Amino acid sequence: MSHVGYIDTMYQPNYKKELIATFYLEPDADFAEAANAVAGESSIGSWTDLSTLKPAIAEKLKARVFYIDQKQKKIKIAYPLDLFELGSIPQLLSSIGGNIFSMKIVKNLRLVDIEFPEKYINSFQGPAFGIEGVRKILKNPDRLIVGSIVKPKVGLNADEQADVSYEVWRNGIDLVKDDENLTSMTFNNFYDRAKKVLKMLKQAEEETSRVKLYACNVTAPADEMLKRAQFVKKNGGKCVMIDIISAGLDNVQFLRKKNLGLIIHGHRAGHSAFTRNPRHGITMLVIAKLSRLAGVDQLHTGTVVGKMEGGAEEVLQINELLREDWSHYHVLRENWSKMKPTLPIASGGMHPGLLPKLVETLGNDLIVNFGAGIHGHADGSAAGARACAQAVEAISRGLDLKDYSVSHSELKQALAQWMGVQYKLER
Repeated sequence: MSHVGYIDTMYQPNYKKELIATFYLEPDADFAEAANAVAGESSIGSWTDLSTLKPAIAEKLKARVFYIDQKQKKIKIAYPLDLFELGSIPQLLSSIGGNIFSMKIVKNLRLVDIEFPEKYINSFQGPAFGIEGVRKILKNPDRLIVGSIVKPKVGLNADEQADVSYEVWRNGIDLVKDDENLTSMTFNNFYDRAKKVLKMLKQAEEETSRVKLYACNVTAPADEMLKRAQFVKKNGGKCVMIDIISAGLDNVQFLRKKNLGLIIHGHRAGHSAFTRNPRHGITMLVIAKLSRLAGVDQLHTGTVVGKMEGGAEEVLQINELLREDWSHYHVLRENWSKMKPTLPIASGGMHPGLLPKLVETLGNDLIVNFGAGIHGHADGSAAGARACAQAVEAISRGLDLKDYSVSHSELKQALAQWMGVQYKLER
């Protein structure tokens, strides 16, 4: 019989050969007992001693709890790299994001962060384009990339979707995307929509002499998702969108491995089902890291100022991780240098008046998506697009939005509509 203990606070982890997981832990029993159970269940342990678990196996493969802070309810666990299949997100999540959340000895448990050894990181392809590649395609080296979600979320037919997309592209928008729940409906078939919207994209590019992107939602079971992505490529598209939680990060990996030459725009719909509770689940930081490994070029991470949950510190930390600006990490033990960075997306409840605070908080190396903040403009979608483009122009020139709106009526209307800013057009 083998009695294995998984707590060793004198242990010095090897960040080159071990994955380091940080957990928030609220036990339903003794803290140390619960920490021991988490490490065991997520590595080689079981609920009782095992005659088949030899000391040599345990010494080589057991996880070790090397840090415990009962006051902060925080533990760190080192996992030997041999416990994990390289290049497999499903296997990783089944291990350190699996049964441990169901154990009775755990009242609340939250996977806060995972620090990966270089060998594990480099077993994934990562983004095909990354930030530099996306900006190169758009011929936009440094300014904000302005996106629009077509609204209503669902309800328009393919012709209407194409017309609205054309209007906003023609009036200053760089990227148009489907909403997360628009795939292929009876009133808006995917193939019909993709063909018609991409046709209008080409027309908008010709008229504006600017490159445009359409993040067409290809979310579906893997075989159909691939078929849809190939159709986008065949029709001249440069970008596809995937709902990464509902479709699964393994499907993101699957599509990335097909090397279709398409930017992958990652929508995180559904993540809050397990990321929002600060005491239980998995953080968005972990999801962001896994998304980059899987090959997402662009990822929704939060706005801070919009309608979606997510504070400044959390969103900024995630964005810095994706962009490889490590100022939020006092000691970075991960080496992502061989993997292209991912471009953050701020989306959810945005309108032009919120843009200065957003840029002040998150910087301008990101995509900003406007949905109702464009299509809810009193003068229509085209005017809403111009208002957003005007706000971006003002910020890029260091000008106050109110001052700039004096000579830009669309921006003035947007500020009056959503910020309550009222003043005369002419001074």
